[in-house]
Amino acid sequence: MNMHSKNHKPAINLPFPRLVFWELTEKCNLRCRHCRASVSDKPSSDELSTEEAKKIIDDLSVFGHPILVLTGGEPLYRIDIFEIISYAVKKNFPVALATNATLIDERMAYKIVEAGVRRVSISIDGSIAKTHDDFRNISGSFQQAMSGFDHLKRLGMSIQFNTTITRHNLNEISAIFDLAVHKGVDALHIFLLVPVGCGVELSKEQQITPEEYEDILNWLYEESKTSPIQLKATCAPHYFRIMAQRGSKEGRKLHSGSGMAAMTGGCLVGRGIVFISARGDVRPCGYLPVNTGNIKNTNIKDIWEKAEVFHDLRNPEKLKGKCGICEFKHICMGCRARAFGESGDYLGEEPFCSYIPKKSPLYGNR
Repeated sequence: MNMHSKNHKPAINLPFPRLVFWELTEKCNLRCRHCRASVSDKPSSDELSTEEAKKIIDDLSVFGHPILVLTGGEPLYRIDIFEIISYAVKKNFPVALATNATLIDERMAYKIVEAGVRRVSISIDGSIAKTHDDFRNISGSFQQAMSGFDHLKRLGMSIQFNTTITRHNLNEISAIFDLAVHKGVDALHIFLLVPVGCGVELSKEQQITPEEYEDILNWLYEESKTSPIQLKATCAPHYFRIMAQRGSKEGRKLHSGSGMAAMTGGCLVGRGIVFISARGDVRPCGYLPVNTGNIKNTNIKDIWEKAEVFHDLRNPEKLKGKCGICEFKHICMGCRARAFGESGDYLGEEPFCSYIPKKSPLYGNR
């Protein structure tokens, strides 16, 4: 879907993106059932060149120095990745690497550290090999990921686990948390499924219900009180509603964190994050397939300031359905990508939320 820039005037005090998710390549060696991307065993023919990648970094400096999260596909397949990382680091950008870790041996781990990466996120979708490997469709991928983790850990790299919750690993959440603590990761990020890319093929039976998501987020809230590692809900904007509800009752002061651990609000598309594809397409996030322009022919600052979709996503008053009448919409916003996947409207209501707003006619029937 294309939503190219219209002649909108930049808003006063327009927020800059704090996180830039940058897909360096579409090539990947795994076939993960939930992945936002479609499976590809080779890079796209019109992938951004090294010089185009460096120009992106130069152009992004207008936003200050947002965190660059280099992703894929599997970003380590990009042959010039360390040249790109080194260039970004020299320009004072914090760089994080999102990987499946299966390609990380001792030499690769050293190169990642030497290049100046601040944090590596490793996708772990099970507490044991069978669960993880079944979901990633490649036998041995769990052991390879753990080996990659160990190589990085020995070199002192900051590491987080990313776990997407679906039916296959729902009963392993606590065990995955225990594994993360045992391995000494810095953070565990729990992702709620966004059914796009390969994730579209997941049957309804493999997806968990809105009520089960609510239970997971309440579990996360409880664990966060005493957890020795940082816990974060991702693609789960209603977690901020839960924090507000429970924090108010408990008199608990909520901390948003900072740097790699920051949790600054619900769905941040158009306000705090932006996504750049391997071809240079700019989207609100990697899960929302709405192109707003291409950085090969349009400056990213102009896209960020003028694209209609970004203006829409910055305005909670444009939300529809129960999100539009929800008293928590300003801190939550609902997942705009899931809304789009469900209805074709990125301003529609969040389909994975079980909360009934006070203004809803159903409120009294809870």
